[in-house]
Amino acid sequence: MAVSASALNDALAGAVGRDFLRDDPESRSRHAVDGLLPRWVAFPDSARQASALVTVASEERLALTPWGSGARIGLGNVPARVDLALDLSRLSRVVDHAPDDLTVTVEAGVSLLNLSGLLSRRRQFLPLDPLNGPARTVGGVTATDSSGPLRLRYGTARDLLLGVRFIQADGAVTWGGARVVKSVTGYDMPKLMIGALGSLGVLVELTFRLHPLPDAERSWLCGFDSAERAGEFIQRILDSSLQPNRLEFLNGEALRAMGQGGEGTAGVAFSVGSVPEAVLSQGEAALDLARSLGGAGREIEQSDFWARLGRALHGGKDEQTVILKVTTLVSRLARRAVEIEATARRLGLRVLAVAEAGNGALHVRLDGSLAVEEWERSFVAPLREALAHEEGSCVVEEAARPIKDRLEVWGPADPAAFAIMTRLKNAFDPNSLLNPGRFVGRL
Repeated sequence: MAVSASALNDALAGAVGRDFLRDDPESRSRHAVDGLLPRWVAFPDSARQASALVTVASEERLALTPWGSGARIGLGNVPARVDLALDLSRLSRVVDHAPDDLTVTVEAGVSLLNLSGLLSRRRQFLPLDPLNGPARTVGGVTATDSSGPLRLRYGTARDLLLGVRFIQADGAVTWGGARVVKSVTGYDMPKLMIGALGSLGVLVELTFRLHPLPDAERSWLCGFDSAERAGEFIQRILDSSLQPNRLEFLNGEALRAMGQGGEGTAGVAFSVGSVPEAVLSQGEAALDLARSLGGAGREIEQSDFWARLGRALHGGKDEQTVILKVTTLVSRLARRAVEIEATARRLGLRVLAVAEAGNGALHVRLDGSLAVEEWERSFVAPLREALAHEEGSCVVEEAARPIKDRLEVWGPADPAAFAIMTRLKNAFDPNSLLNPGRFVGRL
């Protein structure tokens, strides 16, 4: 039997404490998802409190949205509803760091920046570097499957996540993977949680494999007179014995946003991390290769450049900004960027493109006014059709709600894969209370 609004408020407050349950307009607005305001915002400080909140939500059929830093809250379809936002920022403890084993266990609200500071004291790091900032939480980065330039050498969360502790839709606390207390037979829980947007469970604790910091690391930027030349340079690097840990393509607009407008029509930034002698020799070999293709390169200040790259892509957005993630063949990446630019300019849009060149992941920022129906008819639909011929994809990662209301932001799903997703959702969240409607096919 459903309880009264007053009793429900008391039940939630009893789980987390009245000081950490908010229903004021400012807190609700700050935790809105695509314009939908939650009725309550809760701030648990432990897995036990988070579990109690999810239990109440399950019993009263409240739709629940897990919340990390909020940096990627625009990812996914418009939710069916939002009743309770579960802000995990107080779950910010490092549970265990085993330097000799190269592992760390942290609560989901730990930021990448704070974790980096801790690990660097032991010359270790977690190579997850999403372009939109070190302030992001490890739980949010995992739930959205975010990675960045270091993916080239170290992989994604799938390669680094060893174990998870999460809360099921009924409030039960469950482990999977490393540090197992209770595991779910038949499922690889860490991998299921990656990129699921919290739609299968609320992440509260994660165990990662770490890497040693390299003895030395340096970065360079090479400019070219065409995207095609930049693409050829990328392919030659990947086919060589050189081992960069970052290899990023930038179109002309991205170069200008980075204050590098004189570098050419397109650029390629790369870094090498190893012993000092290897770093220097590989950097010089790559610069020689760039010169042989008509390019010019120079060393850049490393930490400043890679931090500004994310700000160029995500900073200063307004309600007309649309951000896409396009995946394509590495050999087609530069050509695809040129084609996207041409279409965008024909439609009167400014286009900034940054790509993880060794992985075929192209991030496209589009600024300008375009009718809602034109986004689908003249841009997204034709692009998805072209990408289908090379097994690529186009995800609308950020857009105004009218655009998201009109199209499926994830793109068409393979029927067999979608059937599996549906079965998983029904198994883990039978009442569809965890981020309902935001995942693929509006699951």
